[in-house]
Amino acid sequence: MTVSFRQGILALLVFGISFGFIEAAVVVYLRALSAPHREAAGLAKDELFPVLTPRKGPIPEEVIRIWRAERLREAATLALLWSAGMALGKTGTARFAVFLVAFGLWDLFFYAGLRYLIDWPTSLTTPDLLFLLPVPWWGPVIAPLLAATAMVAGGSLYLWKPFRVGLLHWIGIAAGCVVMIVAFCWDAELLLNGGVPGPFVWPIYLTGLSIALGATAHAIWTGRV
Repeated sequence: MTVSFRQGILALLVFGISFGFIEAAVVVYLRALSAPHREAAGLAKDELFPVLTPRKGPIPEEVIRIWRAERLREAATLALLWSAGMALGKTGTARFAVFLVAFGLWDLFFYAGLRYLIDWPTSLTTPDLLFLLPVPWWGPVIAPLLAATAMVAGGSLYLWKPFRVGLLHWIGIAAGCVVMIVAFCWDAELLLNGGVPGPFVWPIYLTGLSIALGATAHAIWTGRV
């Protein structure tokens, strides 16, 4: 990193706590804004599914604008998280490691913020609408928390004591991430058409997580600088 490990981790921790709380507050506002429209559609105000989308009309123009703004906000969030890596990392791998730590801390403290603000989620198995780009992602809360914890751990280990990450390691990490995303997006079409998702596809998700963790562990084991 361009700063010491201790300074960098402290900065990322402050960033993650602050940004996670901001994200949680935004969700509270979105729930308040969408509650009347959800109730009009026969949904409880805290119910996540089915998703209110422009494809599920008739939907008020206000909700469509919120949908579009939310997708743009999510893209801006990813850019902001990546900018942390650009600011603190010296190399491409270091930048990616910082991004992983920033992303993971942000996600962990996002759920902590929601729990503090509105006492949600009620359990680790509570379903959540995770992302809207390019299609809706969903999963039980524990699934993104597991991924976020792995991201913080892997990124922090690299920043603490850098190790070589070979091409096959990158392929494994990327493949694992893609498989996990497939699990999150498994019922995207159903959600976009106003349906309710079935059980979460844990075998697919855990396969992807295992591939990514295995590739990272092998890189750590064989690639100490």
